Amino acid sequence: MSLPFKLYLILSVCLLLLPPRSVNAEQLFGSDESQPVHIEADRIDGHYQQEIEATGSVRIQRGDQTLFADRVKYYQDTEDVEVEGNAQLERPDDTLWGTFLQMNMQTDIGELRDPRYALKDSSGRGSGSLLLLEGENKYRIKKARYTTCPEDNHDWYVLADDLEIDNEKKVGTARHASIRFKDVPILYLPWMNFSFSKERKTGFLSPVMGNTSRSGVEVSAPFYWNIAPNYDATITPRLMSRRGLMVDNEFRYIGKGVGGRLQFDWLPNDLVTDTTRYGVQFNHAQFFGSGWFGALNYNRVSDHNYFRDLGNNILFTSQVNLLQQATASYFSDLGRNGMLTFSTLLQQFQTVQDPRAPIISPFKILPRFALNAVKSNVYGLDFDLASSFTHFSHPTLPHGLRFTAFPSVTLPLENSFGFIRPRMGLHYTKYDLNVPILPGVTDRHLDRSVPIFSLDSGVVLERDTRLSGDSYIQTLEPRVFYAYIPYRDQQLLPNFDSAEMDFSYAQLFMERRFSGEDRINDANEITLAVSSRLIHSATGNERLRFSAGQRIRFSDRRVVLTSPQVTKAGSDFIAELSGSLTQHIKTDAGIQLNQNNLLIEKIRTGISYNPAPGKVFNAGYRFTKDILEQVDLSTQWPIAKRWQGFAAMNYSMRDEKLLAGLLGLEYNACCWSLRLVASRFTTATSSSSTNIFIQLELNDLMRIGTNPIRVLQQSIPGYMRTDL
Repeated sequence: MSLPFKLYLILSVCLLLLPPRSVNAEQLFGSDESQPVHIEADRIDGHYQQEIEATGSVRIQRGDQTLFADRVKYYQDTEDVEVEGNAQLERPDDTLWGTFLQMNMQTDIGELRDPRYALKDSSGRGSGSLLLLEGENKYRIKKARYTTCPEDNHDWYVLADDLEIDNEKKVGTARHASIRFKDVPILYLPWMNFSFSKERKTGFLSPVMGNTSRSGVEVSAPFYWNIAPNYDATITPRLMSRRGLMVDNEFRYIGKGVGGRLQFDWLPNDLVTDTTRYGVQFNHAQFFGSGWFGALNYNRVSDHNYFRDLGNNILFTSQVNLLQQATASYFSDLGRNGMLTFSTLLQQFQTVQDPRAPIISPFKILPRFALNAVKSNVYGLDFDLASSFTHFSHPTLPHGLRFTAFPSVTLPLENSFGFIRPRMGLHYTKYDLNVPILPGVTDRHLDRSVPIFSLDSGVVLERDTRLSGDSYIQTLEPRVFYAYIPYRDQQLLPNFDSAEMDFSYAQLFMERRFSGEDRINDANEITLAVSSRLIHSATGNERLRFSAGQRIRFSDRRVVLTSPQVTKAGSDFIAELSGSLTQHIKTDAGIQLNQNNLLIEKIRTGISYNPAPGKVFNAGYRFTKDILEQVDLSTQWPIAKRWQGFAAMNYSMRDEKLLAGLLGLEYNACCWSLRLVASRFTTATSSSSTNIFIQLELNDLMRIGTNPIRVLQQSIPGYMRTDL
């Protein structure tokens, strides 16, 4: 039977092939489990319930897969198809092409010769000598190629004897695989698998290679273990030519109200020191319910030189006091407009010493109990209580128990344009020490009571304005703050945790200038300040803020710590500017002046120019009288088509020394990126470390080499990847 015109063969076509009697789809195309097959072609020949031959623009559809070909034989009883010539099989997850196709449309089992394939979940594509269909969503390719480069681009590809594609798990598995870059083999793996859906999966990650001046050439082979949806592990053997084999282990977990991370790195035999070295980082947080919350933060290393010898960035090598802390907290409402909190703390530090600049380790807290309560709007008054009981311990310094209580009451007088807040409190402290602080003193039971009074007031004035065609609200916010704290002699009291807080504009409106509870400063001073903000009318975003204030001291300061401090009566002036000067220029700058002798105490200034993603230039200057003077410069900038450069510098003008420096290049092609970064940073008072990062990233497959992205993010504020 021949039909010389275009025919749509659904059920109606089959009826033309049958004797004049009623039939159904199951009789035509198989069992009840079969799906109907739709055939469209220029010409169709066939025999009832045997075979159909279609030629000319053939289109066969069954379920969610469609076959296109020039000539097709379809066997109705088995649902087998044979295609000679060009064949294209369109499926939800991929598209297959070949010169000869033989498959069963019900089981998806068959073979495709001279295949080409393209994965729809990614840009992955490739070819081979033979493609074996092994069931729904699975097939295997012999002598296969795989790449994520676009058509007519073969900058890199995986050449494998056998490549298995699992569209259900979104995983590819290659055996005897050679990774080729510019047709040059750069890596051979007897077995590898990769995800083309960016989902987590168990398997080896890309090898990491690098070089540091202290560890030598490094090669790592991370293995990722996707244990469950809510926890996983990464085990990384790290071979260092100068140090030996180290194993880095990371375990992460998260659940309902719980989460944490454990990092344990172990070097069983350092070839240089002939010792076992290790590092531990453990963070755990858990919500127990009914207002209770707990956390654990434990860090420890085997020796003082661990970070300097084995770390590869300044954040590691600059660590001095490693926190070891456990906390438990309770939060509860205290009636209406009130909050009650209770917490307990166990804390100690491992002090990583620089032998050329040793420091005294902090006191241990074993333990601390703190009770805080806030109650607002009680007959117009706000009440606050901060209290604690702490046991301090130290191997060489005097230590003991400390109890503190600071009740205070505030009368808030506020409206829409201004406020006045007088506040009165009494700070009480009692000590029970193991030995007296000073020789010749016998009293170990000491106490101190200090009244604290402050008055804070301010006004907010607004006006509408326009800038560069946009509407803004400009504010003018004058503020007056007065603080009075009488002097108390504290020379016989220990100092467990007090330090001078960094002076800033916000600190102008604080009663106390010392952190902790062991030192309460005396004060008789007033702050006169003004701020002005530029707020975008449509979005409410703050674009620019300028603040200036002057603190006037009516009497000499008598309570001081060991660091250099201004004590004479007089005034300090501080000014800050932060926000966007233009659409592309941002700044954050501040200056502090001692007006007694017209000397600059501190300068902090920074400016950032960011005209487009991947283009940023930062400049900063920091100065603290008699302590530091540093310059920071950093940039990420395109230097040619597909090329961009990186540079960063932190230079101490006081020491005439480069503290940290970085230079780098990156090339971004359509489907790969190459990065080269060299960094040098100070690891101790007289030593430094030089690191070289080289990384080849093959898009959506792997990264080969040491990843410099984290170093670039730390060194260049505003750094942005441009290859995503």
